[in-house]
Order: sequence, then structure tokens, then C-alpha cells
Amino acid sequence: MTSSPRLDGLRIMITGANRGLGAGLVADALSRGARQVYAGTRHPLPFTDHRVTALQLDVTDAGDIAAAAREIDELDVLVNNAGLLRFDDLTDHADLSDHLAVNLFGTQALTQALLPRLIDAHGRIVNILSISALAPLPVMPAYSVSKAASFSMTQSLRALLGPSGVRVHAVLAGPIDTDMLRAVEIPKSPPADVAHAIFDGMLDDRDEIFPDPMSVTIAAAWDSGVSKTMERANAAYLAQAG
Repeated sequence: MTSSPRLDGLRIMITGANRGLGAGLVADALSRGARQVYAGTRHPLPFTDHRVTALQLDVTDAGDIAAAAREIDELDVLVNNAGLLRFDDLTDHADLSDHLAVNLFGTQALTQALLPRLIDAHGRIVNILSISALAPLPVMPAYSVSKAASFSMTQSLRALLGPSGVRVHAVLAGPIDTDMLRAVEIPKSPPADVAHAIFDGMLDDRDEIFPDPMSVTIAAAWDSGVSKTMERANAAYLAQAG
């Protein structure tokens, strides 16, 4: 049996680390030999592994973000996993605003705060998105809108940060068996399996990571598809423009 690629020596920040996919990412990083894991949660949790540093982190709180940035001296990988999902029908502005605050602006704010460390390390940013970024789910349109916006931001960051040596990955996941989707009766993937596939995709240097059986059906045609072709062309234009 082939052993999994390792994360030996890497210092990794994971947001939304208290449960579900976030907890799975922490466990997988540790099992692969990560040197240090910063686990960001709204309320700091106790971790038994000495390599884990628990951080109080609400990604919509500028004070929390600044405090986390002060705590982290060196960083190789930032995993923006913290997210919000509510069922809605786009009739309430507050629902859309709340989703954007966490899933778009929170990701952007934390990324900018930690970017100097990532540039120093020629590190990686892994943004946890969803296949609903590609085609909205009408029972959760505000979530879909926020993930589509975050995907566009991820593609832009990839082009903008490429010259600095920072790699940016988009995780386009299908349904995961977490509290967010506990009441939805659809096939869902175990968080531990998805977390493992995410780090596999990162280590394999994939721009887009399709980490579960539902999303992987998109992967085969993705690299030659319209979206990826246009992204490459637009990135090339940026490079030519200087």
C-alpha cells in the first residue's frame, strides 16, 4: 500500500477547526507530520497534541485576526475553512450579508493579514469552496453566491500572488457529512476522507482540488474547460501588463 504524501516540517493554519472538515484537516495534518498547526476557532478548544496552538478566531472580527497574525511568526500553509451556510431564498439582505462577511470578506481579511508570512515561506493558500460556486443550489442561494465570489477571489489571488511564489488552491467540494448538512438527506462524504484528499491535492500542486466522489466527476474535463481556459488567458494578460 502506497503511503500518503507527507507534511513534515510544515506550519499550517486552519480556520473553523472545531468540528467537521476543520477538525478532519487538523487531524490529517498532524498524522502526516506537520510541525505546527494553528487551529482557529470562535472559542479556543483544548488540543492534546503539543503541536497544536489553539487560537480564538472569528474571521469577521478584525481584532481576532490581528491577534492571530501576531501569534504566528512563520507560516507555510493557510487553510481558509471557516464558513457559514444557511438555507434561504434571497429575500433577506441580512442573510446574504452574513454569508459574504464570513465566506468572502473573512477569507480575504485573514489572507491579507498572514500574507507576509506566506510570501516569506513561498507558501500556500487553500480556500475551501464548494461545487455550488460553479452552479448555485437554489435552496441555499446566499451561500452559493458567497462561494462563487470567493472562487473568483481565489482565481485572482492565484494570478496576483504567483510572482511572489505563493500558490493558491481552490477546493471545490461536494456535500460533506458535517453539522451544516446534517438535516439534508443526500449522499455525503466523511470529513476525514475529504480532508485527506485536500492535502493530497495541495501536495500534488493542483489549482483546483475535487476531493470527493461527487466533485471528482467534474475534474476530468476541468483543465480544458471554458472557465480554466479563460483564467489562464486572463492571468497571461496580467503578466504581460507588468
